Amino acid sequence: MFVDRAKIFIKSGKGGDGAVSFRREPFVPEGGPDGGDGGKGGDVIFLADENLRTLMDFRYKRKYEAEDGQAGMKKKRYGRNGQNLTIKVPVGTVVIDEATGRVMKDLTEHGQSFVAAKGGKGGKGNVKFTTSTRQAPNFAEAGGFAKERTVILEMKLIADVGLVGFPNVGKSTLLSVATSAKPKIANYHFTTIEPNLGVVQIFDTSFVMADIAGIIEGAHTGAGLGHQFLKHIERTKVLIHIVDVSGSEGRDPIDDFDKIIHELGQYSPKLLKKPQVVAANKIDLIGETAPQYEKFKAYVSQQGYPVFPMSAPINLGVKEILAEAANQLQQLLLVPAEEEEVYEMFDFEADENDPDYRTVYADFDGSDYILYGKQLEKIFNSTNFNDAGSLRYLYKYIEKSGALETLREMGMEDGDTIKVKDFAFEYFDEDYD
Repeated sequence: MFVDRAKIFIKSGKGGDGAVSFRREPFVPEGGPDGGDGGKGGDVIFLADENLRTLMDFRYKRKYEAEDGQAGMKKKRYGRNGQNLTIKVPVGTVVIDEATGRVMKDLTEHGQSFVAAKGGKGGKGNVKFTTSTRQAPNFAEAGGFAKERTVILEMKLIADVGLVGFPNVGKSTLLSVATSAKPKIANYHFTTIEPNLGVVQIFDTSFVMADIAGIIEGAHTGAGLGHQFLKHIERTKVLIHIVDVSGSEGRDPIDDFDKIIHELGQYSPKLLKKPQVVAANKIDLIGETAPQYEKFKAYVSQQGYPVFPMSAPINLGVKEILAEAANQLQQLLLVPAEEEEVYEMFDFEADENDPDYRTVYADFDGSDYILYGKQLEKIFNSTNFNDAGSLRYLYKYIEKSGALETLREMGMEDGDTIKVKDFAFEYFDEDYD
């Protein structure tokens, strides 16, 4: 089964908590803090691998988590970093954040990788919180949060030449004749329900050719399997447009040609800029002198596309079409390549230098005043509520953030309750020492 789309959940590792520890050594009467830092959580990394062909593996496993960092230890020993989790995907995979619909990375080359979820930073041990006035801090920093998100993996085939056309016009037959590929072939619509690849050897060159499943009218709107088929054409360099010129399906060849051109253009105008070779297939049923072929050839040539008569089952005209496709590929090498589509990348990770990370937000739920924020939550998780120094550290952070002033402007008075996560305390308008 060819699987070209999957949805998975990823989660990086949480940073290890810093340790609260004190020395207990002979002949050191005062002792002192010696808690080490926690280890960094593991990253979740996507890696493009040319040995993979589909996203099949993600049908069976949908949850991926990196290892958490180890907590710090006494004697200033650091916790071990969590192992990174590397997820291999086929070359040509686009990674999309489901929540925003934005592209995180387009992996187009073997070995290309990127970090999709950074592991949390390790928390600092209590030895890092000593000051001239705080000689024995009884608290440490909690490890950084794990990052988690749901991502969509979407694979687009990377082929040199793509075969397009209505169902049952001979695309699979041409691929089987021109390459060693063995696609399923039969005389009914939608024989091909998944793309097939093959390597064409001609003269002293070769190229990869893809049989894109049949497109129908309305494919650009998603009709049939429109979007699933059309997306695989985006990365091809040259198109071979196959038309049943005999009209054996009861359709008009010119009308078929126009409809496919319309669907390509509606899906993406860039597809119409690709070099296109038109194969008038099943010519053996009518002959090259038939009026309907002459009419079709004149019409298509007028649109600027070269036309070649062909009968794929008997290998008639196949070499000429493949030679023209190879020639078009060579011509593309002689002109400056157009810039490929650049996706709007953005940083998905909370940056501790970002003002939003450090901001403390205030709210009122009708009875209590509530404070929340990313850095506030981290400091809250690090607080030892049985230690006055640790509580003082939390309070000073809230005060310096300007959150108390905001709450006063919202109408907070002495005796009102302030909540931070599940911790509640009363407010009194006096200095805290």
